[in-house]
Amino acid sequence: MDFSPILSQVFSAVWYLIPFFIVIAVFKTPWFKGVMGEFQVNLLLKLFLPKESYHLIKNATLPTENGTTQIDHILVSKYGVFVLETKNMKGWIFGSPNQKQWTQKIFKHSNKFQNPIHQNYKHIKTLESSLNIKLESIFSVIVFIGDSTFKTQMPENVTYAGGCVKYIKSKNIEVFTQKEVTGIIERIETGRLQRGLKTNREHVAHVKKIIESKEKEYQENSCPKCGSGMVLRKSKKGANAGNKFWGCSAFPKCRAIVKIT
Repeated sequence: MDFSPILSQVFSAVWYLIPFFIVIAVFKTPWFKGVMGEFQVNLLLKLFLPKESYHLIKNATLPTENGTTQIDHILVSKYGVFVLETKNMKGWIFGSPNQKQWTQKIFKHSNKFQNPIHQNYKHIKTLESSLNIKLESIFSVIVFIGDSTFKTQMPENVTYAGGCVKYIKSKNIEVFTQKEVTGIIERIETGRLQRGLKTNREHVAHVKKIIESKEKEYQENSCPKCGSGMVLRKSKKGANAGNKFWGCSAFPKCRAIVKIT
């Protein structure tokens, strides 16, 4: 029996659904979520911060000693340089400033991701070095976009979308002159790598290498009880006074220790 006519009819009936499924698949990718998160932050900054006071630089890839670093948003103003790291995530978010990795929990599923405060610190140090300005005049801002909820207390610079504008406006002491602001903007624009596929590919390869190294380090030094990072400590009293050991960074909530052999 020849099934060709039947197959032809089936294909004719569903072919137009193929682009639909492709679009749905793209919407679910981390790349698209990242793009949408950055777009929302861009819109937020443009709507609620005056252009004459805050200059926005987007997706700046800067060279470092061992590769590159990519910054989502840089705001340059008389009140300082604000470095924004965007996270488009949903679910419950657990973390503390000292932990190497934070946890995203959606129902029963948990996912580890790099502490964004640590991630943004590299961006800040790169700008401090390349711009030759004081670290105190550079502010780290972590912005969570999406249906996420902090389940642990976060520092004031880790916030949801609306809160980032409030935090930026809270820094209202002038630390740069208008001439210095113009100079900072020029140095960033001339120092950034040219935007394009080649720059993106090289940066992605560099980030992948770093993530693999961090994951290996985390696995070797993670708490066996709760999964938080381990901190090197020294016993102050008792029979083991003076001896070093690995203690959980979530102490006192978690009191797990690992002896150094």
